Amino acid sequence: MNTYQPAILVFHPEQAEEYAACIRDHGFTSVQTASTLEEAESHLSGTEVILGWNFPTQLLNQPAASSVRWFQSIGAGVDDLIADSSIPENITLTRIVDQFGAYISEYVFTFLLHLLKDVPRIVQAQIDRHWDPFTSESLTKKTIGLAGIGSIGTEIVRKARTFDMNVHGLSFSGKQAHLVDQHFTPDQWGDFVKGLDYLVLTLPLTSSTHHIVNRDVLSAMKPNACLVNVGRGELINEKDLQTVMDSGHLQAAVLDVFEQEPLPADHPFFSMPNVYVTPHLSGPSTTEGVSRFFAENVKRYVKGQSLHGVVDRQRGY
Repeated sequence: MNTYQPAILVFHPEQAEEYAACIRDHGFTSVQTASTLEEAESHLSGTEVILGWNFPTQLLNQPAASSVRWFQSIGAGVDDLIADSSIPENITLTRIVDQFGAYISEYVFTFLLHLLKDVPRIVQAQIDRHWDPFTSESLTKKTIGLAGIGSIGTEIVRKARTFDMNVHGLSFSGKQAHLVDQHFTPDQWGDFVKGLDYLVLTLPLTSSTHHIVNRDVLSAMKPNACLVNVGRGELINEKDLQTVMDSGHLQAAVLDVFEQEPLPADHPFFSMPNVYVTPHLSGPSTTEGVSRFFAENVKRYVKGQSLHGVVDRQRGY
């Protein structure tokens, strides 16, 4: 490894030392940690690279932060960072990519099979000591639609193929259109959703995707279709979703992300029988996985190579 090592600051309210230990295990020794604004401020001078989660970005406008060249987010979603005017334009932003596909795809198919095989009925029959044979459906030939065909969507497509499903996709770039049976563009939401049995959202949050799933889109879906959101909460107009589902349209909604997190205890979603609420757990950022990704990026940084996960601030992700 190149003898030059950039000064790294790891910021995390609870796990800064854990991340730092993993990074040092990858051979980087110039690593400091912080878990509070005050600690971050004291270590900022001379820092070139930040690995951060919930970092106090207002510090990046201070003279002490003039040495910072690159900010690596611990998460995949960076809409909050893009919207943050505290971060100078000369600081490169990167996000974690290719870390969450396995976890999130397993989450999606856990719920698809739970619903399709009517697991609640099976469990209740056992509780009631009732012999209740029935014939469930199969995922074979069902149609799943991926709104977003990045690394997460691509892994969901791969697993859908093992179930012999029909796979449709909607994306902005069309780069992965060849992976799906039918591809749609952002001006074709109505056509995209109308034939789906399952709509899975993996899109990033941008100005053009905020509340992209509204009453019109939801009403265009089949009455017995299911919605799964593992992207960002603000992709869905939650009031529209509640209204549509209260009317009996849609079989179920599986929601791992919300407009407000934690979801308030009095939120209607908690008490709706056809809504499944999970606390933003479908794609965990593991210390080991993030540290490995970051260490590889640091090596590329030292060599002057392009970084993985660079954020295009104009595009929004």
